[in-house]
Amino acid sequence: MKTKLLLTSLVVLFFSHYNYAQDITLKKGVIIDSLNIINVEGETFALYLPKNYENKGTWPLFVAIDVNGKGAEVITKFRAAAEEHNYVLIAPNTLKDTIGLDENVKKIGRAINTGTGLFNINSSRIYVGGFDAGARLANVIPIIYNSVSGVLACGATFANTELITRKNPFHFIGIVGKEDFTYTEILETEKLLNRLKFDNNILSFNGGKEWPSLELLSKGFQYFTLRAMARDFATKDSTFISSSFLNDFNAVASLEREGKKLMAYRALIEMQNAYRDLKPIDSIENRIKALKKDKDFRQLNRNQEAAFFKEEFLKEDYQFALEDDILTYNYNNLGWWNYQIKELQKFVNGKTLAEQQMGKRLIGFINAIVADQIDLFKANAEVDDEAVILLSMLKTIVAPKDYNYYLDVIALSSKYEEYGTAIFYLEELLKNGFKDKDKLYNLEHTALLRIMPEYNDLIAEYLTDARYEIKEE
Repeated sequence: MKTKLLLTSLVVLFFSHYNYAQDITLKKGVIIDSLNIINVEGETFALYLPKNYENKGTWPLFVAIDVNGKGAEVITKFRAAAEEHNYVLIAPNTLKDTIGLDENVKKIGRAINTGTGLFNINSSRIYVGGFDAGARLANVIPIIYNSVSGVLACGATFANTELITRKNPFHFIGIVGKEDFTYTEILETEKLLNRLKFDNNILSFNGGKEWPSLELLSKGFQYFTLRAMARDFATKDSTFISSSFLNDFNAVASLEREGKKLMAYRALIEMQNAYRDLKPIDSIENRIKALKKDKDFRQLNRNQEAAFFKEEFLKEDYQFALEDDILTYNYNNLGWWNYQIKELQKFVNGKTLAEQQMGKRLIGFINAIVADQIDLFKANAEVDDEAVILLSMLKTIVAPKDYNYYLDVIALSSKYEEYGTAIFYLEELLKNGFKDKDKLYNLEHTALLRIMPEYNDLIAEYLTDARYEIKEE
């Protein structure tokens, strides 16, 4: 393979595979949707080269992971951070959540090899990251490939912490909303990483299962860079270190002025981790000590710890109840679940921020464990329809705007001629704002249901008119 880069706004590459040669002109500062993975027909990746990229020196590489194969789309999330901190971005286009973990891991490995082959990449500064399912996949990569130095996981933590060992250290950065049910899980992962003496930073924000802000993504890249400097993987830049420190310290002061003292404390802890080997951190340690003595901070911390304790108890209760309900097909317990959601809504509307966040996390937790069980049953060669019906009914309680579960109940109830159940869930679906009439008239197993007067009357009532008009004589 031969590579030639011109020092202009365009980068021109020449490489050969599949027995043909190809000239490619790449514009810096622009996302390129699709480039071929070297020596693998049919696999492509998206690319972003920062505007300052040159064919000299070495550059950090960040591999953005999206399990729906939308490489260019996931790169847009990281582009601003990559531009600010001069990272090369690539994203495989053929990852799928429907294929095996091994195959996805191999695809990411091939993308890394292609990126390091085509560009001047610092072999000690290769990182991976993504959001939610993409982050869960990213967490596996530094365990499999020793060349990967770090992972930036947004909205997800490690599924299998037993895979983490001292023999293969890497830098873990987690970014998670405090209303996301994975928040408490990532705090437990942090404890493990600290015991193993892994570099780690946990960044949080007041939000749920959503992409973090550009500011937080940039902070993640910044912390990768600072740690690389501390470990001599990158040239120490005293100006960058000092300006970053000052900006971070000023941000902590702003959080304190806004009364966000728990977030200020968390930011100081992460500053400690980031700067401890780069410059004196006496000012950070003094600020931490002062916060610990602050009356408001101590009350907020007590509220949070009490919420964490209650949350763990309730999670165990919900997990046990769900397993028992599935084992016994306990439809009668749906009322209990409805009551639990109403109780959690009281927390969501509670007086303290800690309670509000806990309530949202627990609702998210129930949604997640129910969805996981549905996926498991549907993946079986012989699907247990009764279990799927029960779990889908439960999902309509915990996620009333997720219409697919109503549709599953209607279809499967009709399959077993439980038309009264199907009609009930049709009305609940329509009450919650469902508008897709075509989908209602094309549901599997509902041929007889669709010509029933009750079915068409409900559609006519909520969606103006029905497809079938039944005339009684």
